[in-house]
Amino acid sequence: MRSSYLFLLAFLLIFTGSKAQIDLNYQTPHPDILSLADVSLPPFMSINSDGSKAILIYRNQYISIDELSEKEMRLGGLRINPKTNSSSRARNYNNISVFDLKTKKEIPISGMPENAKITNINWSNEEDKIAFINATENGVSLWVIDYDKKQANRLTDANLNANMGNPATWLKDDSGFIVKVLPEDRKPLIDTENTVPTGPVISENAEGQKAQNRTYQDLLKNTSDEANFETLVRSELWKVALNGNKTKWKEASLYRYISPSPDGTYFLITEIKRPFSYIVPYSRFPTSYDVYNADGSLVKNIVDVPLIEELPKGFMAVQTGPRRISWRDDQPATLVWAEALDGGDPEVEVEYRDLIMQLPAPFTARPRQLAQTKLRYSGIEWGTKNTAVLSSYWWNTRTSRTEFFNPTDPAEEPTLFIERNYQDRYSDPGSFVTKRNEFGRNVLEIDNNNVYLIGDGFSPEGKLPFVDKYNLKSNKTERLYQAKPGDMLESISRMIDVKKGTVLTRLESSNQFPNYYIRNIKTGTLEQLSDFKNPFEAIQDIHKEVITYKREDGLDLSATLYLPVDYDENKKYPMIMWAYPREFVDASSASQVTSSSNQFTYLSYGTPLYWVNRGYVVLDDAAFPIIGEDGEQPNDTFIEQLVANAKAAIDAVDELGYIDRDRVAVGGHSYGAFMTANLLSHSNLFAAGIARSGAYNRTLTPFGFQAEERNYWEAPKVYYTMSPFMNSEKMKTPLLLIHGEADNNSGTYPMQSERYFNALKGLGAPVRLVMLPNESHGYAARESIMHLLWEQDVWLEKYVKNKEN
Repeated sequence: MRSSYLFLLAFLLIFTGSKAQIDLNYQTPHPDILSLADVSLPPFMSINSDGSKAILIYRNQYISIDELSEKEMRLGGLRINPKTNSSSRARNYNNISVFDLKTKKEIPISGMPENAKITNINWSNEEDKIAFINATENGVSLWVIDYDKKQANRLTDANLNANMGNPATWLKDDSGFIVKVLPEDRKPLIDTENTVPTGPVISENAEGQKAQNRTYQDLLKNTSDEANFETLVRSELWKVALNGNKTKWKEASLYRYISPSPDGTYFLITEIKRPFSYIVPYSRFPTSYDVYNADGSLVKNIVDVPLIEELPKGFMAVQTGPRRISWRDDQPATLVWAEALDGGDPEVEVEYRDLIMQLPAPFTARPRQLAQTKLRYSGIEWGTKNTAVLSSYWWNTRTSRTEFFNPTDPAEEPTLFIERNYQDRYSDPGSFVTKRNEFGRNVLEIDNNNVYLIGDGFSPEGKLPFVDKYNLKSNKTERLYQAKPGDMLESISRMIDVKKGTVLTRLESSNQFPNYYIRNIKTGTLEQLSDFKNPFEAIQDIHKEVITYKREDGLDLSATLYLPVDYDENKKYPMIMWAYPREFVDASSASQVTSSSNQFTYLSYGTPLYWVNRGYVVLDDAAFPIIGEDGEQPNDTFIEQLVANAKAAIDAVDELGYIDRDRVAVGGHSYGAFMTANLLSHSNLFAAGIARSGAYNRTLTPFGFQAEERNYWEAPKVYYTMSPFMNSEKMKTPLLLIHGEADNNSGTYPMQSERYFNALKGLGAPVRLVMLPNESHGYAARESIMHLLWEQDVWLEKYVKNKEN
């Protein structure tokens, strides 16, 4: 019977030429889970800068396994669909419509592409048009929406090159675009799977230099990969007008970014050069930064950055020479960049780490100093010619520093606004309010020597967002608005009009989907804009609360607790706990509460919340801080702190009387999977575990992982102790391992799960390994996700809910 079926399938494939779908091995989860997982999600809303125009953007929650299985080439850190010449892992949208903010009505846009796969949605400079890229079976094309006419038109053929991101850049006057087009002389791709090798692949370090890098994936491996990378990235640059006229602007090269100057007169273009590397991704290949004029003629080579295979040790190490090159938003055409004063080496003791330089058009003068930073430069928010905000940070101490400085007078001492531990959310002063200037760039909103800030307002009382006014003369802050505690959680998106006091804000509750409002912080009025409905009504009435409790060393912890649908106080329930460890350098930051019981209960494929519909208590986002104080490294006591965090969480829920503590599962993704395997190896707190896309042998990531800066040879005991693989003989608790076969995350090679499974199986541990075809570090295909939910449900039912004592 089965052979007859296969013959019929082969007949259909040969004589009809169509794809035949066989779904023999993917499972569908329990109906209580499926009812929550297979829902249509509300659209996103995108609102222009002055709050006068809005569009709704739709997307499918999942893609199909067919889409995920299309041919993919992995080269230099990129994942490319060679047929469409775009990212094979792009998250596509399927429709756009206009939302009339006055009538609160949705209006369809005529002319939209059928079966759309939309990416790179961008408002024009005047915000009266919207550009987007649409993928078809054979390529990607540029489309433009006329907002007022509610009309979409295709501007180019499906011959754009989107392999390096957005292939279209708006011209300053909105008359058209600079687009990346596939070259006419493009070479055919080399079939590396069937090509006869011309010789061995050889790597050497003849000079004995250190090149300590993370375990990157998708790297080039041989000369055929190099040739294919060059073929796929190479583009011609064309000017395409809105009326469809096209003219070639620059000959083919390996273009990365195209950045117009604020006045539109010049273009900063970055190009990748040879030699390529087999040990780092394309972002560290040789790159030139050049300025061109509107005719495409070279004006100035700013810098040629060499291949960066080696950096000094430490997370704060940077290259020497100009870096972070960008335009000043407040000037017509002035370039700004940073240069390391410490040689890029964070271990060198210096008063100032970075020098900030500028070079105005026509780029013939010598670059001039703007400022110096005591920490590593992280950016500038421009305001006027006399006022800008300079930001720097230092990862090792989790310090951020924000200063006001005078771009016109570098000799003038900057004014410190704040220096803080950036992990301390309670002390966050917020983000500066910006406005669009004459160049259409966002710069500081400065009114009568006042600047404004919008912050989340995290505190022991919860999240209470605020609007502040800061006076540049007196250096004093005045609070203009702060949300009050209540049944709704507020998140202020941005200021619309400082003088009128209007802000765009978002309100939500545990069972009300986030919707947009216009709030007037002066008059107190609140106007609702959107009215998106809750797609997860099946769990909208579940009990949800943020609980706080203490670790055995007195550290305050928190988690979000959900009780099952139809909770019965006379029963003891099984529980699943989901978490992700995070490193801190002080206990006070680690103990802060940044969750809210009023936050909307949103379900995505990775959440454990589906199981409240299956009779489980769920403890989500349980705090798992790993702290290193007084010169200690957090990972020196990783295992002890991990177990202490878990025990404190279980004790807290058990004391509330909700659970049977003998039926508790733990789970996590990525570093949370690593956490799960360690907890099962070093404690008897759990009945079972679920570990997704993790790393379990730290010696396979020898030059650091997560926040660990020391390499294996500097801290072998730490690497060994923290590796669940090295402690496989201790693991007797049932563990479900899940991994995407095409995981591209640094360190979490699929081999990590395969080798760990073999070790556990060989030592007699109850373990199951599920490898999801074609899935990366995050999962995308509907078939994969439904099967994932089925696997987790079956595992929890067998080893937790129905556990045999």
